[in-house]
Amino acid sequence: MHHESSLSEKLSRRRFLQSTTVAAAAGLGGSSACRSGDREEKPGKSGWNDFELLETTIADLQRSMEAGERTAEEIVGLYLNRIEAMDRRGPRLQTVIELNPDAIVAARRCDEERRAGKARGPLHGIPVLVKDNLETGDSTATSAGSLALAMWRPSRDAAVAARLREAGAVILGKANLSEWANFRSERSSSGWSARGGQCRNPYVLDRNPCGSSSGSAAAVSANFCPGALGTETNGSIVCPSNACGVVGVKPTLGLVSRRGIIPIAHSQDTAGPITRTVADAALLLSVLAGSDPADPATAEADRRRETYPSFLRPDALRGTRIGVVRSYFGFHEAVDAVMESAVQALRDAGAEIVDPLELPHRREMNAASFEVLLYEFKFDLNRYLSTIDPAIGISSLEDLIRFNEEHEAEEMKYFGQEIFLAAQEKGPLTDEGYRQALETAKRLAGPEGIDRLMDGHGLDALIAPSGGPAWKTDLINGDHFLGGSSSPAAIAGYPNVTVPAGYVHGLPVGLSFFGRAWSETKLLAFAYAFERTTQARRPPEFVFSVEDVPELAGNRVALETT
Repeated sequence: MHHESSLSEKLSRRRFLQSTTVAAAAGLGGSSACRSGDREEKPGKSGWNDFELLETTIADLQRSMEAGERTAEEIVGLYLNRIEAMDRRGPRLQTVIELNPDAIVAARRCDEERRAGKARGPLHGIPVLVKDNLETGDSTATSAGSLALAMWRPSRDAAVAARLREAGAVILGKANLSEWANFRSERSSSGWSARGGQCRNPYVLDRNPCGSSSGSAAAVSANFCPGALGTETNGSIVCPSNACGVVGVKPTLGLVSRRGIIPIAHSQDTAGPITRTVADAALLLSVLAGSDPADPATAEADRRRETYPSFLRPDALRGTRIGVVRSYFGFHEAVDAVMESAVQALRDAGAEIVDPLELPHRREMNAASFEVLLYEFKFDLNRYLSTIDPAIGISSLEDLIRFNEEHEAEEMKYFGQEIFLAAQEKGPLTDEGYRQALETAKRLAGPEGIDRLMDGHGLDALIAPSGGPAWKTDLINGDHFLGGSSSPAAIAGYPNVTVPAGYVHGLPVGLSFFGRAWSETKLLAFAYAFERTTQARRPPEFVFSVEDVPELAGNRVALETT
């Protein structure tokens, strides 16, 4: 086990790394966001969106490199400089735990390959952030945000990270997250980790980015990169994408390999892309998808995967039947109003709307699923931790619990580890209680849930609100989650695509398209057509509170730049 002295060494050695192109580190962690009472500027004058790559898509970046207008090195440098200016200074979003010091070198290599006529495809030279529970075989740690793994440096990439590099993408670094993917405490604050601090929502800084892929979604929304990878067990891609006004794709379980990803539960875990546009998400998913002998769940992936961008058409909704799942409405009247506008937009795009529909047995389904997660978390995490470097001193959930107790001041100053303790009490996966819970959860979410609704009404997809407007971050009392629709697809292992739909008091609200297993081509096409019809996404303003939202208050906060 680690002692206090080794923890101090970790904290000093594993601080936020910076590329040689980034400004000097003296400013890191410096100025904090100011209230409008400290200094006021008119809307649009704070400068945070005076960025030459603002809202630039992957395709835009690729065209500029192909035309010789920009190099990958220049593009990576611009994003690194923006991260330096805004992540630990300025609005202090805290979306990035650690930058990859080799990112510029990797970008130069991409430029050399391009000059030699060896560009690898649409991701060649494109910078991407990956969540800090995905292994990268570079100098950055893979820690799930925890100090317990702050020195864990894997020797190889996770399967998804390897696919990114093979496609020519440049991994910028590790995105902040809800520590242990938000499976430590029922009173946690989403987006908080002991290594990364509290990630902020770029639209309104005192609001929460949701979890657990909070840093990935907030960074993409803030234009720190064109795309990022997140992971989801239930809502961890969909919820932060909703709260941060971006596109998130939770793929079918088994489309994307989980090798090298710190787990929660093998019956629900998957990685997926987070981007600002559906087209960019489709590009990333095309690279991520595929079979991996190290993950038996992906046996069908090569046969099922598609070149997803080829299915994106503006008229994709014409002649479709879309079901409105009213079970997930009613938690906020303003969200319902956004959804009614979204439903009308679907009609305008040519869809036939089947409304209302209900998913029964939600409480029983969710209770069974949580029981499954407790069992699988203990089993899967113990298996994962048993494979890492023994010198780290953490080889089991029991070790992890003990570490948190010994470093309570750093790890548990805001909330505890009651989920860890509950999981530790569970028996093996041969327990009848686990087997029954797994059967119940899967049956109610899939065959008797999504499948029954879609088959019974001849539907092409289901829709529901992805979630509500972001709540105020509360480190003392934890999250104030109002509602969302991620559970059926997450528990069944089916795909879910969230896309920006509108705003409530300046805070984004997303629409989720979900459906049968392996229906990513349809869902992405529908989301693309909806996106083209509504064009709801707008870049964040980085105001401090809802009272500062321009259309509400007529002014905006000015943020210190020094």
